[in-house]
Amino acid sequence: MSTTRLSGFLLLLSLLLAGCGEIGKVTTIKLAHGLNVDHSVHKAMVYMGERLKERSGGKMHVAIYPNQQLGTERQLLELLQIGSVGMTKVSVGVMENFAPNMKVFGLPFIFRDKEHAYNVMDGEIGRELLLQGEDYWLRGLTYYDAGSRSFYTKERPIYTPDDLSGLKIRVMESATAMDMVRSLGGSPTPISWGELYTALQQGVVDGAENNPPSFYLSGHYEVCKYYTLNEHTTLPDVLLIGTHVWDRLSPEEQEWLQAAVDDSAVYQRKLWAESEQEALDAVKEAGVEIIIPDKSTFKKEVTQLIESYKNDNNIYSLIQRIQETE
Repeated sequence: MSTTRLSGFLLLLSLLLAGCGEIGKVTTIKLAHGLNVDHSVHKAMVYMGERLKERSGGKMHVAIYPNQQLGTERQLLELLQIGSVGMTKVSVGVMENFAPNMKVFGLPFIFRDKEHAYNVMDGEIGRELLLQGEDYWLRGLTYYDAGSRSFYTKERPIYTPDDLSGLKIRVMESATAMDMVRSLGGSPTPISWGELYTALQQGVVDGAENNPPSFYLSGHYEVCKYYTLNEHTTLPDVLLIGTHVWDRLSPEEQEWLQAAVDDSAVYQRKLWAESEQEALDAVKEAGVEIIIPDKSTFKKEVTQLIESYKNDNNIYSLIQRIQETE
């Protein structure tokens, strides 16, 4: 290959890999995630792109790649860190590997109700935690509602924590999630989201835990016919931008983007409430047994897990601040 052709090829490759670039004086940000296009978070991202185009007068554009087109959640985080992808969405549980204080969101029953969770995320605590990943080139922009996570299983229903004994339960790559399942008597097994359907089919795990829309849209209800709404954790999703991309934006572009993101978070919460009920209705119609347990039995089992953080000044201080939030 001649020097000229090689230079041209490398230039094209760099443009394809860039998480943010200018095409015809339009700043385009590449946003990739693992959800399907029916998910409320994807729809919120589309809405965010529309609002960004409006706010910027057409000067900014978001190119969205859903369904793990550009990689798994872990791969996308790595691509963000080197600037090959501009934005992505991950569960806050995954972020604790980069922003340790975010593990507080994964503590079971840390929030009294949904309003309490919103007040924490929208307030000073939430804003502080969004920026804690910047040392790893990951800047949080907002939280998307991901409801509360509950257990679903293949062979037997879960009525009390005792029913989890001996069951392998899929969890995210989160130490807090693993501690939570252990405290309830289960055996935590980290598996990537994209591999979970097959793992459930093949019996690698006996069950998993997630919110109603994820349980439904993933098709996991086809394998697991018991869904116990114990709602042990309320883990939001986090919309991230790589600092390599964020720092290349002008202050005006940063303002346009953040405003569009904030608009999308409000929009997504409305979609989420609708999608939760739709998902529960759909899986019930498909033959899934919906179980409403006594949550107090689950709360009792995780009391020691919460108290174990007394020796971690940062986390225990956050726990106290969250409990004091109205």
